[in-house]
Amino acid sequence: MVFNVTIDRDEDGVWIVECPSIPGCVSQGATKEEALENIKEAIALCLEVRAEQGLPLTIETKQVEVAA
Repeated sequence: MVFNVTIDRDEDGVWIVECPSIPGCVSQGATKEEALENIKEAIALCLEVRAEQGLPLTIETKQVEVAA
């Protein structure tokens, strides 16, 4: 499976990565590469928990256009 993730640095320089299509699926790392590796494990665990709880594995996400 392939998932889109968001990645950003916080005020302490830690990389925070989130998978918007899986509620609550967030990870972090000292480097961007570490954060991206960590989110892979987090996604697998989140999917496992959602399946055990009988929840949909993902929620729908959409792109919208906003005039800036």
